[in-house]
Formats: sequence, structure tokens, C-alpha cells
Amino acid sequence: MKNGDATARKQDHDNHENDNIVQHLRGHLTESLSRVYKHYSHSQLEQIADQLLEAMPPKVAKSPKAHENLWTEKEVVLITYGDSIVNHREPPLEVLRQFLKNHLSDVLTTVHILPFYPFTSDDGFSVVDYCQVNPQLGEWEHVEKLAEDFHIMFDAVVNHISSASRWFQTYLTSQKDDNLFFTEASPHEDTSMVTRPRTSPLLRRVDTVRGERYVWCTFSHDQVDLNFGNPNLFIEVVKVFQYYLDHGASWFRLDAIAFIWKELGTTCINLPEAHELIKIMRLLLEHAHPEAVVVTETNVPIHENLAYFGNANEAHVIYNFSLPPLLVHSLLSQDASYLKKWLLSLPNLQDGTAYLNFIASHDGIGLRPAEGLLPDEEIDQMKQHVKASGGYLTDRMLPTGDVKTYEMNISLFDALSGTFEAGKDEFHIARFVSAYAIAFGLAGIPAVYIHSFLATPNDHERYERTGVNRAVNRHVWNADELDALLDDQDSNQYQVLQQLKKLLRIRCNQPAFHPNAAQHIMHLSSNLLGFHRHDPVSGQKIFAIYNMSRHKQDLSVYDLNLSSLGRWTNLVNGECYFDPSEHIALAPYEFVWLTDLYFD
Repeated sequence: MKNGDATARKQDHDNHENDNIVQHLRGHLTESLSRVYKHYSHSQLEQIADQLLEAMPPKVAKSPKAHENLWTEKEVVLITYGDSIVNHREPPLEVLRQFLKNHLSDVLTTVHILPFYPFTSDDGFSVVDYCQVNPQLGEWEHVEKLAEDFHIMFDAVVNHISSASRWFQTYLTSQKDDNLFFTEASPHEDTSMVTRPRTSPLLRRVDTVRGERYVWCTFSHDQVDLNFGNPNLFIEVVKVFQYYLDHGASWFRLDAIAFIWKELGTTCINLPEAHELIKIMRLLLEHAHPEAVVVTETNVPIHENLAYFGNANEAHVIYNFSLPPLLVHSLLSQDASYLKKWLLSLPNLQDGTAYLNFIASHDGIGLRPAEGLLPDEEIDQMKQHVKASGGYLTDRMLPTGDVKTYEMNISLFDALSGTFEAGKDEFHIARFVSAYAIAFGLAGIPAVYIHSFLATPNDHERYERTGVNRAVNRHVWNADELDALLDDQDSNQYQVLQQLKKLLRIRCNQPAFHPNAAQHIMHLSSNLLGFHRHDPVSGQKIFAIYNMSRHKQDLSVYDLNLSSLGRWTNLVNGECYFDPSEHIALAPYEFVWLTDLYFD
């Protein structure tokens, strides 16, 4: 009887605690919603909060801590399409799972599968149905099977949806205002201030049962922007997020999320309401799944991008969008000056937040994040190099009506095939591996595009077939042909994959490479990049120094100002340095990771 009483008392206590959390969460949601839906009454806001909690019920006994890291130094993200590798015998998602199991399972923790839903355009980013798997890729069971081996990052493409979607077709035929899930505007209104990532017209004319309407299309006329000004739409989006949790999602990539709130007379990007909506999404997700990670995809200048961390209550992780153009430029120009200046300006992040350090992805190398960091003449030189290396340039529309290059579309492997000085040279692979060695060493979580692991060149045939610039960097490998190349030790694919895996195995055992370990940029010559990482718990220090040029560089151990004497080991090749008078000779694009504490 006593045991029964104790159990009942514990159950009552747990129920009371859960009620307290729900009430606290309800109050927090209501307050946040008041900053989005400013013309709603308090009782209406409470009703919306209740509907959001019904859509995504909290599952935790206490509120998650804001400044708690959900990652370690072992965290590595893979970026891939569900059909980047096919064999025409099995569903592509199963082919992907087998490839990862055979080649990358020991160096990856998280797999970002780019939109795997039915779509009508933009290689998946014009979603027809958020809650279905594209049958050409597989079924939900294939996604869930991948989630048994890795954290899976789902794409939440919620700024817009396909014009063929049920939601849009309902909008066209519905007389009810609560079904108006799409942003409308008049063609007579002034939209000149609106930030445009594309050159297509912003508004699309459509015929509805309510008459002629013009819908907002940030990216293309097949991608119609959703109206988060309608709380019913927001509730439906949260239901989709819960569906993703139920099917294996633990990381959420909020695609193009900077554009989700529109207000005429503004730029319609990075508005306060967009930030508040992300905070609400995170609040719901972390109470439903404490290990959920929110990643914002905001391809904007760095000071705007950093704002998406909020006060460790918005994004857990932001894409480090300035890194790709600056790093590529430094290797092409053999001058790390602009890269170092930018790195010096980056804040060390508080726990619970991290940069996602990628240098290649399914998209191009963005140039907006280089604005104010690289002079126009340096950007122009890089653009010319990209075109000479088989790449393409994609433009966006400015408020003035002028066009400006938005991104450079090219395989990163081909982009780094040479330099401004000499063009293509014999240091292709060394330069490419060095680029990733930098990304692996910097503070943040490394993310590797599958085509970087595979040294994939430009796919001009795919570009010609689709007419889409980005297609040049979205090759689809035949699994059998790829396996043959990975068995050939002379192939680019074999050499790059093995070298990148070696570096990741080293990195993942070093506490000083934790995404949040301190980072200090070293003052070295323009041909060298150096930074110092330090983990206060283990005491490990790592000095990472890179030759950014196609010429040999020499530096003394003394000039590195190592913080203590004794043995310093190069993690990359095992060489040791004891004497400050010793010199380190770096071959073209060679690098060292020097540590005072070796973790194997």
C-alpha cells in the first residue's frame, strides 16, 4: 500500500509539474504572438497559443536550458540530395543509406537530406506536399531508416509552396478568409523597397473565385509565398513540423526564412516579426523534442545573419554564409588578408549557438555575404575566374531596377583548380583539401556537400538539359561508376574522399576543435592563415597554420608564439617540435595542426 501511495504521489507531482510547464509555455507563446499579431486581442492570442500547443504538445518535464550545446567536436553534417547517387535497382534513399554506411558512417553524425518531397520546380524547393516523400526517391520508411543511424536534418521550406499544391488550389477556389494562406498585393502598390533574390517579377496574377488577385512570389511564379500574417497558416506549418518529428527529424533547416514576413514600405526581409516567428518555432520544438536543432538559412550580410541567434533563443545554428566566398577568394588570390580581417570580426559564440561552416552546397557561392568584406574589383576577378573554370553567374534584381550577381554557380572542386596568378596547376587536390582543412579547423560545425567528398566536377550536360545555372553543381552519380572510381587509388574521387575522411577522424577526437572552443586569429603574413583554438576543460590547445599559396612558405616555431615549451605534435602527420628555433617548411597548400595534448 505504501508503494502505491508513493507512486500516486509521484504521479500527482509529475502531473502538477507538467501543468506548470504548459501554463508557462502558454504564457510565453501568448507574449511572443502579441509581437507578431499586433491587432489581435489577448484572448485571441491565447486561443492561437492553445492551438499551437495542440499541434505540437510539449513532451518534457522541464524547460530546456538556453545555453546548452547540443553538439560536440564529433559533429559533422553531410549535405545531399536524396538522389545524388542512384543505381536504378533500389530507391535512391536506400542507395544513399548504403553509400553512407560503406563510406562515411565513421565520420558523420548528421545528414541533411535536401527536400525529398514531391515538387514541381527548383530541384525540390517548390514543394507540392510537405507530408509525402517523393515516390521517385522512396518512402517514409527509407527516411526513418536513415534516422536510425544519423541525426536527420529536414528542410522546412515554409516561406513558399508550389502553385500545384493542395493549399494553393484551395486558395484559388475558397470563399473563406481563413483559407487565404497566401500573400497578396496590388500591382499598383509600391514594392520598390522589397529585397529581391531573383530577377523575375515579384507578383503573379491569378484568377480565383473571388476575382483577380496578385500573389507574392519571392523566388519564382511556381513558388508562391505563404502568408504568416494568417495565424491559421502558422498553425498548419507547426503541424507539419510535428509530422517531421514523428518521422525522424531532429534538425530543422528553415529555408529562406528571412523572407517569411511581408510588410509594404519595408525591405520585407529580416523583419522583427520573422525573428519572433522563429523564436516561437524553436520554443515549440525544444519542448516537444529537447534535442531538436533549429538552423536558419539566411543568405544575407554577416551582421544580419548573426541576428538570427537572438539571445540564444532563436536559431541554434546559422549558416556561415560569408565563409565560402572569402575562403575561395583567399585561395585563388593566395592572399588571406580579407579572410583574416573577417575572422577577426567574428564573435566567439555563447554556448547553445554555433556556426555551420560550409564552403559548398547545392546552391552557388553566394556573393551577398561578401558585400562590404571584399572590394568590388576582387569580386569581379573571382567571377571571371569562375566563368573561365566552367561556372555560371546568377543575378538578382536591385530596388533601382539594376541587376547584380547573386551567386557563382560552379563545382567547388573545379573552382579551386587553379589561381588568379597561374590558372590551372598541379596543386588542384592540395588546394581543395586545404580549403576543407580550414573549414574543419574553424570554430563551428563543419558541413560537407556530398559532391565535395566525391570531388565532383561541373556537370555541363545537366546544365544544358535543364537551363538552370545551379544544375552544374547538382550531379547525379551512377553508384556503380562511382564505386569503380572509389576503388581506383589514382582517381580524384578516391584521393579526396580518403584525405577528407582522415582529417575528420583527427578532428573529431580533439576537444579544442569543439564548435564552441575559443578561437583567436594569428597575425601572420598574407600568404598564411593561422588561428589558435583552446578547450578550457581539457586544456588542449591547437595552432592551425595553412599555406594559402602555390609557393613554399617557411616559418619558425618561435614566431608562432606557442603558449608553452615542450613537445608540440602536428596532428596531420605526427611530426613533433621541441625547440623554438626550429623551422616549419610548408609546401604549397600544406597545413599543420599543432597541439600540446594529443587525443587519439
